[in-house]
Amino acid sequence: MWKLKVSQGNEHGLKSSNNNIGRQYWEFDPDLGTPQDRARVELARNHFTDNRFRTKQSSDLLMRFQFARENSSAGDEIKLPAAAAAKVNASGIEETVKVTLRKALRFYSTLQTEDGFWPADYGGPLFLLPGMVIGLFVTGALDIILPSQHRQEIRSYLYNHQLDNLIPPTALSYVTLRLLGEAKDDGDGAMENARNWILNHGGVTFIPSWGKMWLSVLGIYEWDGNNPLLPELWLLPYCLNPIHPGRMWCHSRMVYLPMSFLYANKFVGPITSLVLSLRRELYLLPYHLVDWNETRYLCAKEDLYYPHPIIQDLLWECLEKVVEPALQKWPFSKIRKKAVDVVMQHIHYEDESTNYLCIGPVLNMVCCWVEDPNSEAYKCHLSRVKDYLWVAEDGMKMQGYNGSQLWDVAFSVQAILATDLVDEYGSMLKKAHCFIRNTQGGWPFSTPDNGWIVSDCTAEGLKAALLLSTMPCDVVGEEIIALAPDRLHEAVNVILSLQNNNGGFASYELTRSYAWLEMFNPAELFGDIMIDYQYVECTSAAIQGLKLFRKLHPSYRSKEIEACISKGINFIQSIQRPDGSWYGSWGVCFVYGTWFGIKGLVAGGRTYHDCDSIRKACDFLLSKQLQSGGWGESYLSSQNKVLF
Repeated sequence: MWKLKVSQGNEHGLKSSNNNIGRQYWEFDPDLGTPQDRARVELARNHFTDNRFRTKQSSDLLMRFQFARENSSAGDEIKLPAAAAAKVNASGIEETVKVTLRKALRFYSTLQTEDGFWPADYGGPLFLLPGMVIGLFVTGALDIILPSQHRQEIRSYLYNHQLDNLIPPTALSYVTLRLLGEAKDDGDGAMENARNWILNHGGVTFIPSWGKMWLSVLGIYEWDGNNPLLPELWLLPYCLNPIHPGRMWCHSRMVYLPMSFLYANKFVGPITSLVLSLRRELYLLPYHLVDWNETRYLCAKEDLYYPHPIIQDLLWECLEKVVEPALQKWPFSKIRKKAVDVVMQHIHYEDESTNYLCIGPVLNMVCCWVEDPNSEAYKCHLSRVKDYLWVAEDGMKMQGYNGSQLWDVAFSVQAILATDLVDEYGSMLKKAHCFIRNTQGGWPFSTPDNGWIVSDCTAEGLKAALLLSTMPCDVVGEEIIALAPDRLHEAVNVILSLQNNNGGFASYELTRSYAWLEMFNPAELFGDIMIDYQYVECTSAAIQGLKLFRKLHPSYRSKEIEACISKGINFIQSIQRPDGSWYGSWGVCFVYGTWFGIKGLVAGGRTYHDCDSIRKACDFLLSKQLQSGGWGESYLSSQNKVLF
């Protein structure tokens, strides 16, 4: 059986800035569990598979079963809480709410670790997992890092999520299954169906640019079929240069940084019989007859969320036909060598500052192997692969981050304090208080080992710390674990430093360039990724955190805080949509964004009676309430920028 381990680690090359507090990873123990435990897990797996087209999200039942076993007395029956009654009489609603809250908190308390956080799945896009498998395959570490049990879990996950969908997950998932040992014609026809779907959509020549890059690394697509990713851009002067990669959104630049290294080296993994077979399986033409220059611009219509503007295609033509050939020849080849060296220095810096967790961990790992297969950096990356893997009843997936630990704890603290049942569940707050203290940098989304602080994570962490500071020590912990004023001041300093001139807050950093840079966004699958835009949620969270801080600590930088809040309110009002809503960040859309917009304005001192923006926003939410009484939203809201 699988076992979730938390806040542990002794692997070779593993580095941590806080003794691994907050780390979560899974290990397989063949001797773990009773026959009844294993039967229960198998039942959960089968139930998910049978219902995968109706309920597509897993419920982390493997983790819940484990925590229930560990928190129950010997012989006790392990139960998950039953659903609370949905209808109550008006006279009994207060007591019903209290009963429901106690039930929820009691259950929630069983999932909290001793270090104070709640482990959870932060599953990322389906194309992340194939990238990891391809990276391990080309570096020769696949058998070491993913033994048979891991492979079986990945197969289960990919089969459980097989749909008639987009080419990147279908093609890359097909390739992944083949690399993991699946025959091209399995018994139930799933592989044949996937392959036919790919070929009916033009073959892998129609895969978007990120997929083209991974297939080139594997050796089943030629680098000539990729648009140039020039490492020389990193040699341009940063000052007064709006197109320098350092001005891009951190997620984008930390993806294109290692991509440019691999492109410049035209790195290709070992050409095995399996690779040669994949060349035959995934193309409409024989591999040697493919026109790679033509494939650079091909992208399936199902995947074309962001079509390239004409100016971008003209740029690619110029780079491909003029610049790239020149850089291959002396004396310009010296520039290429210097650029590759600079890019690798940036990769190493990212690795070391994030304890090898990184924002783009697999790409960085491959680059370190290409530079030196026996390097310590590569070994350190291998020790972190498991941090990105998560096992549930649907199989093994790759997370978009190493978790969401701090984010979850900060909101959990605020939710628990809002129940007015603090005296009954103070032990949860004590442990959460300790975790918040041990996680401060600023505050990151996950753990300090990841190293990247985020504006709204710092703000929500500050709010939680401040709220806990108002509680009695016997409830939330002794004074020794409380955050000293100077550390609260440091969090405030970070927040103030992240406000842009227009009053808005972006996610990780100040916005460093202009929105027109989006014209050169090469990723057909994603829009609005070239710079770190300002968002309503980040701005709202900053206002809320600073407002609470000023209330409790009025003497510290009060004028700067007041000016920041005022500018933030003006920014939120300036980006409200005509229908009263706000569009949220990262595709989380309208209901979430509008909720944060209202909270930011209210925290800043606005009221329903004196603020048109709040009244409009409330009217919007009321108009979108479902018949059931709740609010919901389709993924199409993100794609079409209209609430579905």
